[in-house]
Amino acid sequence: MYKEELLQKLRRNKREQYDMPGSHISGITYPDAVAQFVEASKAVGAHVLIAQAGESLDNIVRRAYPEAKVIASNIAELSIATINPDKVEEAQQLNGTDVGVVRGQIGVAENGCVWIPQSMRQNAVCFIVEQLVIVLPKSGIVDNMHQAYDCIQMPTTGLGCFISGPSKTADIEQALVMGAQAARTVTVVITQD
Repeated sequence: MYKEELLQKLRRNKREQYDMPGSHISGITYPDAVAQFVEASKAVGAHVLIAQAGESLDNIVRRAYPEAKVIASNIAELSIATINPDKVEEAQQLNGTDVGVVRGQIGVAENGCVWIPQSMRQNAVCFIVEQLVIVLPKSGIVDNMHQAYDCIQMPTTGLGCFISGPSKTADIEQALVMGAQAARTVTVVITQD
């Protein structure tokens, strides 16, 4: 009875309704989105390497992480990978991986984050590795998040994530801890496409 009484009061006091105003948000733009992406990525703690024409991904990864013994990736042009996340039955088998190399789709100049669609069977490689390398085409860099969401092409899994720099937290005694929930370092390799 109380519910019906309340609904009646609401119906009696109904005011004129107005449509929501249309709004077009274009977002921030930059004269050089790539330069801004590099600056924003460094600001959140990522390393950025710009691949030179003809430089192999193997050489870039080896130069960045010369001590790495276990490298996980499903990128065909990376021949030094020792584990393919598409052929691992359980994500736990990736534990102890030194470097994970994944392909990013969209880089956002506004904040330095990269959209990574789940294009591999064990996407845990993005979070379980010590060092993460994201290979990003230069043409995939956009100015802002509005443009990024317009460009996202969802994989058949319907999953993906934005990653911005290495994992960090400062909630334990206000001391900054790197790699608390995911990779200790993130390196973005910008390729010429």
